[in-house]
Amino acid sequence: MTVRFNETIPVLRIFDVATAREFYVGFLGMSWDWEHRFEPDLPVFAQVSRGDLVLFLSEHFGDGTPGTKLILRMQGVVALHGELTAKAYRHQRPGLHDQPWGWRDLEVMDPFGNRLVFSERIDPECD
Repeated sequence: MTVRFNETIPVLRIFDVATAREFYVGFLGMSWDWEHRFEPDLPVFAQVSRGDLVLFLSEHFGDGTPGTKLILRMQGVVALHGELTAKAYRHQRPGLHDQPWGWRDLEVMDPFGNRLVFSERIDPECD
């Protein structure tokens, strides 16, 4: 039998569900797929997604570290930039940055300090 990895789902630490919804659903256009709490007044563990991108968000102490940086390889970063810019989100207006290693990046920071870098290859000669 060979070893095969099917998917990676990062767990990002959050501190407020309403703020997380505003950012991940309202700004990034993701779906709030589900959430779980052991009791109504306990921390939430939730899943958000957009296409094949799936993230877990957790209010639980010890799940994830605030300030995590994710590199999210994708296609259509220019279209995503246009979509985000059109929303005129009051907390940030991300730009596009062409990297010398052949990738175009769009970096956003969530309200909890996590950095999401949406990255698309623009130079097939670079790795």
